[in-house]
Amino acid sequence: MRHRPRRKSRPATPRQADPIEVRVERFGARGDGIARGPEGPLYIPDTVPGDRVIVLPGATRGEGRAATLREVLESGPGRVAPPCKHADRCGGCTLQHASDDLIAAMKRDQLTEALARKGLPTDNVAPTVSVPAGSRRRLRLSALRVAAGTVLGFNERASGKVIDVRECPVARRELTDLFPALRDLIGGLDCLGRGADVQVTLSDTGVEILLIPTGGGDPSLDERQDLVDFAERHDIARIGLETDGIAEPLVARRTPRTVFAGVPVDLPIGGFLQPSLEGQEILTRLVLQGVPDDAPTVADLYAGCGSFAVPLSKRGANVVAVEGSEAAVAALRRGAAGLRLQAECRDLARDPLGVTELNRFQAVVFDPPRAGAAAQAETLAQSAVPRIVAVSCNPATLARDLRSLVDGGYTLDSAVPVDQFTWSGHVEAVAVLSRPG
Repeated sequence: MRHRPRRKSRPATPRQADPIEVRVERFGARGDGIARGPEGPLYIPDTVPGDRVIVLPGATRGEGRAATLREVLESGPGRVAPPCKHADRCGGCTLQHASDDLIAAMKRDQLTEALARKGLPTDNVAPTVSVPAGSRRRLRLSALRVAAGTVLGFNERASGKVIDVRECPVARRELTDLFPALRDLIGGLDCLGRGADVQVTLSDTGVEILLIPTGGGDPSLDERQDLVDFAERHDIARIGLETDGIAEPLVARRTPRTVFAGVPVDLPIGGFLQPSLEGQEILTRLVLQGVPDDAPTVADLYAGCGSFAVPLSKRGANVVAVEGSEAAVAALRRGAAGLRLQAECRDLARDPLGVTELNRFQAVVFDPPRAGAAAQAETLAQSAVPRIVAVSCNPATLARDLRSLVDGGYTLDSAVPVDQFTWSGHVEAVAVLSRPG
């Protein structure tokens, strides 16, 4: 008897959820509004607490579901009209529909909740200090070369699709005014393959453009000449190309430079700057307030090009600046020549300063990347350093590192949220700790 082969079963198609009415209760960590749905929390972009909305529940997200906003039936307090025409699609901003006061409160809550989850005190978290829109001096754009032309902008929310951006109220005009010319330039560069990421940075001496191709090869002689002509025509300080993580200059009319406490520092190609000058000044002020004026020796860990180390040295301290980037260390050494400042290249994630090394200092400042400073915080917790100032762009890893320090006997004296990522869900913070006795 012959048997028919058994048909393979097909996975059941998820039933399309029906639209439902909900009331948004609070913001989530990404800036989405959160409401209670029949199957758990709903995460709803473009909403604010107090909104009464019709939404369409979608894919599973954590313990709840993502949802699409269909209609706002009743606006919550703090809802405003987005200032940018790309706000409904562009993933660069997620909070243009919320008032400045509402965003500031949300970012303070983000920091407070992160500290509370680690059992840390929250009564000394200050109000958010914010920078204004139109102040961002560093952007990373996506460019895609297609048959119809070149698309230049930011990724669509929760998508790899690039939105062609014609305005950006977050950024400095010196950058956004270049968008049309950049489209034309990139469209003619076959060396970029299908496209590139484009990092544009406004320094004190002009704009640097760093091209990070998605494919392609070396620029031809004609393409190099096109880049030279573009730089001359638009007064660009430097144009570079990054391949396999290594950046090299293609056009260098002058060196991009920034000034820390009156000291000019030449930036390495693709070098890090705080997103805004205003944000840099706020963070520097808070760091200087956290470090005692009479601290004779200070360590600045993850020092970058010296945005904190140079002002601390100018104020009178002997500073040891430790940074993992050789290019940044070289730039700092050149700029800080003559100051009481020593710069050292060291990977602090793999080789943190030990207790004996740390005990030479009366204060330590650390400003790690988003992953935080877990290894360094553990040795700091065992040290006798009287004062520590922690700067972070990630409340979760900051809270983790602060927990290590508090477990080691430190007291968390203050924490200040700083918002220089306008209309986004990101927040920075400066926390000050002291060792009693």
